[in-house]
Amino acid sequence: EVQLVESGGGLVHAGGSLRLSCAASGFNLDDYAVGWFRQAPGKEREEVSCIHPSDGHTYYTDSVKGRFTISSDPAKNTITLQMNSMKPDDTAVYYCARRLGRCSDNKNEYRSWGQGTQVIVSS
Repeated sequence: EVQLVESGGGLVHAGGSLRLSCAASGFNLDDYAVGWFRQAPGKEREEVSCIHPSDGHTYYTDSVKGRFTISSDPAKNTITLQMNSMKPDDTAVYYCARRLGRCSDNKNEYRSWGQGTQVIVSS
C-alpha cells in the first residue's frame, strides 16, 4: 500500500525552526518526485518545495527560498523539510505528496497525499 505520512509539525515562535518529515512506503522513491505543500485557512493549497530524489533536483517557492531546505534519505525512505527563520505567514497545514517523474508546479498532478501536519508560527 502506498503511503505518505507527515510528522514534525508544532508551535514555534517567529524566527524559530521546525523539521518536517514525510515517511514514504509502498513505492520506489527513485521513480517519483515528492513535494511539500501547505494550506492556510481560507487560502488555496500551494506548493512549497519539491525534490526528485534520483537526481537531487529541487524546487522552492519564492517565499521560502533561503529559509527552507528539502532533502531525501533513501535509506529511510524519508523526505525532510527543514524550516528556518520562520514567519507567521508560514502558518498552515503542511502536506507531502508524490508525482511520477520530476517535480511540477501543478499540484493537481500529485497523488497519495498524506494527512497533513499543523505548523503554527507565533509573532
